[in-house]
Amino acid sequence: MSTPTLYSFRRCPYAMRARMALRYSAVGLNIVEVSLKAKPPEMLALSGKGTVPVLSLEGRVIEQSLEIMQWALEQNDPQDWLLKDDPAAQQRGAALIEANDQVFKLHLNRYKYAERYPEYPMEHYRAEGEVFLRNLDELLQQRTYLVADHLSLADVALAPFIRQFAHVDREWFAQTPYRHLQAWLQGILESDLFTAVMAKAQCGSELARDD
Repeated sequence: MSTPTLYSFRRCPYAMRARMALRYSAVGLNIVEVSLKAKPPEMLALSGKGTVPVLSLEGRVIEQSLEIMQWALEQNDPQDWLLKDDPAAQQRGAALIEANDQVFKLHLNRYKYAERYPEYPMEHYRAEGEVFLRNLDELLQQRTYLVADHLSLADVALAPFIRQFAHVDREWFAQTPYRHLQAWLQGILESDLFTAVMAKAQCGSELARDD
C-alpha cells in the first residue's frame, strides 16, 4: 500500500489540526507543502476545491480537515481523543467544533482582515468573536480541557483557530480576563505534538514547514 500524502500549508488552521491528528496517530505520511500562489497540479487533480488540507490515500481522497482527523483517529487513538466511552462528551465536543467552524471562523476572518469589511471597525468583529472565547474560558474553569479530563478531538480541532484569533493582537489577548483559555492554548502550543507539526522541514518528510 502506498504512503498517504497530505497537501498542507503550515499556517492554515485547518491543515494544522489535520497534521496534529495524523502525527498523533503515527500514520506514515508524506507531506507536500503547498504554495498558495502556485498550487500543485496533482493536488488540483485530486480536489477541485483547491484548498488545503487534502489527504490522498490509495483509491480515496479526503478533502475536509475534520474528516482527515476522524480517519487518522480511526487508525490509531492511543489516548482516546474520540472519547469512545463518553457519548455525552462526544456531543459536547461536536457542538463546540460546529460552533467554531460555522460561526467563530466567520468572526475570526472579519477580525483578522477587518480592512476587507469596512462596515464595522475591527473591534466590532473582535467583540463578536469574544463571545466564543468567553464560553470556552467558562468551560475551562471546570476542567483542564474542553470536554474531558484529557486532550480530545475538540481541543485539537479548535486550538489552531483560537491561536489565530489570539495572534491578531497578542498584547490585547494577553491582557484579557480569559486566563483559563490562555493557559489551555499555551499548553497546546508548547506541546511536543504542536511543536513537531509546526517545525520547518524538507519536502516529503513527516513534518510541515513554513510559518
